[in-house]
Amino acid sequence: MSEHLEIEFKTLLSIEEFSRTVDYFQLKPDQFFTQTNYYFDSADFQLKKRHIGLRVRVLSKNAEITLKIPEKVGLLEINDALSIEKAQHIVETATFPDSGNVFNKLAILGINKDDLRLIGSLTTKRAEIKLPQGLLALDESWYNEQHDFELELEVDDASNGKNDFIVLLDTLNIKESPSPNKIQRMILSSK
Repeated sequence: MSEHLEIEFKTLLSIEEFSRTVDYFQLKPDQFFTQTNYYFDSADFQLKKRHIGLRVRVLSKNAEITLKIPEKVGLLEINDALSIEKAQHIVETATFPDSGNVFNKLAILGINKDDLRLIGSLTTKRAEIKLPQGLLALDESWYNEQHDFELELEVDDASNGKNDFIVLLDTLNIKESPSPNKIQRMILSSK
């Protein structure tokens, strides 16, 4: 389990900006990995109304369940590790565990786990690079007939991180394009 404050800056990229960034960092195809996020909410969108995100992320060898809750700065991210089999069971049945840090936080928030249902999914091919400024993620994502590209910089300090993000975009010759988070893009695309 982990619980930490996630502070990240992100921008959508054109395919040209994505390719240029791959070239700049000399990324090879084997440096990218694939993950699928499955998003959940209640029928009346109790989580969305509070700007909370709940996902099950499945990778090739492991999985996790994550709850993201807005804070004054960034998002409180609560994770519990899952086996691939347990993650697939949750995705197929929307039956969530009766224990764990995510379950406990949902209970505190007054969200009944039995009210949750799958609302959509998004698959991402991602490369991560540790930079002095923070963790850079370069994403290519597919969801609801959509295909997009995104650059994220996860940092420890919001004010320094914003400056570092702007400098990074300038270095890469990228114009910042506001990027709703992945669950927001997935929901908007399904309307």
